[in-house]
Amino acid sequence: MMAGHDALLAGIDRAGVQALVQGRHGDPFSILGRHPTSKGDAVRVFMPGATSVEAVTRDTNEITRLRLVHADGVFAGLVGHDARYRLRIHWPDAIQEMEDPYNFGLLLGDLDLHLIGQGTHYELSRVLGAQPMTVEGVPGVRFAVWAPNARRVSVVGDFNSWDGRRNPMRLRGEAGIWELFVPRLGPGERYKYEMVGPHGQLLPQKADPVARAGEAAPGTASIVARSEPFPWTDAEWMSSRGARQSETSPISVYEVHAGSWMRLEQEGNRSLDWTELADRLIPYVSGMGFTHIELLPITEYPFGGSWGYQPLGLFAPTGRYGTPEDFAEFVNRCHEAGLGVILDWVPAHFPTDIWGLAQFDGTALYEHQDPREGFHQDWNTLIYNLGRNEVKGFLIASALHWLERFHIDALRVDAVASMLYRDYSRQAGEWIPNKYGGRENLEAIEFFKHLNSIVAHRCQGAITIAEESTAFPGVTKPTEESGLGFTFKWNMGWMHDTLHYVEQDPVYRSYNHGAFTFGMVYAYSERFILPLSHDEVVHGKGSLIRKMPGDEWQRFANLRAYFGYMWAHPGKKLLFMGGEIAQDREWNHDASISWELLDNPRHAGVQRLVRDLNRIYAAEPALHGTDNDPAGFEWAVVDDSGNSVFAMLRLARDGSSLILAVSNMTPVPRMSYRIGVPKAGTWHEILNTDAGIYGGSNLGNGGALQAEEIPSHGRPFSLSVVLPPLSTVLLRLG
Repeated sequence: MMAGHDALLAGIDRAGVQALVQGRHGDPFSILGRHPTSKGDAVRVFMPGATSVEAVTRDTNEITRLRLVHADGVFAGLVGHDARYRLRIHWPDAIQEMEDPYNFGLLLGDLDLHLIGQGTHYELSRVLGAQPMTVEGVPGVRFAVWAPNARRVSVVGDFNSWDGRRNPMRLRGEAGIWELFVPRLGPGERYKYEMVGPHGQLLPQKADPVARAGEAAPGTASIVARSEPFPWTDAEWMSSRGARQSETSPISVYEVHAGSWMRLEQEGNRSLDWTELADRLIPYVSGMGFTHIELLPITEYPFGGSWGYQPLGLFAPTGRYGTPEDFAEFVNRCHEAGLGVILDWVPAHFPTDIWGLAQFDGTALYEHQDPREGFHQDWNTLIYNLGRNEVKGFLIASALHWLERFHIDALRVDAVASMLYRDYSRQAGEWIPNKYGGRENLEAIEFFKHLNSIVAHRCQGAITIAEESTAFPGVTKPTEESGLGFTFKWNMGWMHDTLHYVEQDPVYRSYNHGAFTFGMVYAYSERFILPLSHDEVVHGKGSLIRKMPGDEWQRFANLRAYFGYMWAHPGKKLLFMGGEIAQDREWNHDASISWELLDNPRHAGVQRLVRDLNRIYAAEPALHGTDNDPAGFEWAVVDDSGNSVFAMLRLARDGSSLILAVSNMTPVPRMSYRIGVPKAGTWHEILNTDAGIYGGSNLGNGGALQAEEIPSHGRPFSLSVVLPPLSTVLLRLG
């Protein structure tokens, strides 16, 4: 320290000032800011690189030149008691005026801190992170971050030349939260946190875990987002979505990777932004008759090749496609068009990038310390420590952020099975049993119950969907009945079994007949969605059309028949983009869907079929209203393995519609196939996947059939049906 300034540095030892200038001091407010002395209030600032600093009183514009009291940039001077002041900082090439960040008091309330520690603060996005606000008449941004084991935390950004010495933060020790109000900042500022770890080590600068916006990749900085409410115009949708998303409603989901649905080759193969997606994707999906758009994760993620499934910004829409406001407007326009929006959400794991959550404050804060609990061997990612209140609260607050702030209608929770089992994808000795010696992850089970209970309580009409690939019991059972509380579950077993069946040459299908029917054995054990998802068209699995056997005509007929069977089968529907046009190449996240294929009548025919299936599915209560009611389903023909014929009866709850769906999964037409039906009358052919308009041979039943009083299959009446080759036919009574 420089001699002759004892009054200005009264009560501060040399070691404290040295720690400050070296960026190691954990309590900057004890030195910086206003401090009363016998001769007036001493104002101390640390501005490394400044040539001079002045304190200017806000009421009288009186100027006090602060003295350099430490050669590395500590300035100090006296101002009148309680005088309000701002700083005028002279840099070598500029003059900056701002209020002193260290002249503001505590900002976070005790209740906020208590709830954060309890893991029950469900609005973290308005408390932590970067919050534009006005304090004592001064606009600025309050930064707050959870880092309980750090010795020093600073906010850095363009505003302070990314210098961690300039804006060290104040620790609220009772919750491990560091906070600082930086005047005269606003939305759009880039920032990160710089920390000194518990052992005195300088850590890599970290992005904000609760940032509400982030730089587009490959940038990694957080961005101060706006806090104003979005101008929503979707009140009608929000009030009715509960009925639209119930177990008795038609739900047909179009799964989309926003970056590759359509790319503009003439503009460097760039992706569409949210505004362009709203202009093109929404009318397309609506016109195709889907009820929902499901987006692969759009929470901020570093590596494009992860498709969002390794996210780091759980509160920020990725900057790849625009601002948070742009994304909100996309959701708003979906709702105005009558479409629900589902987000894939990933609480299972996070990547190891050094600027992210890994070893965030120099310790295993968000993840487990022991790799037997905290490291995913399959994905080289880290696993959230759900036994820690703050981590559990962080994840639940993220879920609520999307549902409440962005009006998202549903969260599809990714990789649920990996969370439910401690031995998931691990060999003996590579995992730690629970306290009872079992493999179940008790903390994850409790987390899901808590999450789903809170969502049901706070977010009227919103739903949750589990991607759960095992037979874990009670995934969609209510939490009050000891279930996990999800609304729906992806039926992964149905997907794998039926795809295995249709991939077989028809000559061998009779030996695998049960694969096509086995799903009905457990169809009512959960509330299911039947998914043909992105996972089935990547990693060398090829496209749906390429899975089909036979020549080109047979491959298309197979796919059309399979789609017909899927839409007639109990369970809500999901189809990944490109499947509806029978895209013939495997999905590539760096390329657009092959829209040019629609010039080919066969591809256009599949698209028309999916559109018509969605239309009929939504119009017929028999096809959607009893997905979870065994009384709404009967096998009409289940055991004809020799002919590979399947026939289902679907019945509406009120008896208003009765539909017979018949699939012939061989290329042999069956001209007079008799099927027993429960009622007499005229059965109208409302859909035939072999119709010429879909690219088929146009063999059918002339529009209608009359039930005959000829018993068959244990029923008093029967139909003599023409079954076209590789087809599904839907017949409606009346």
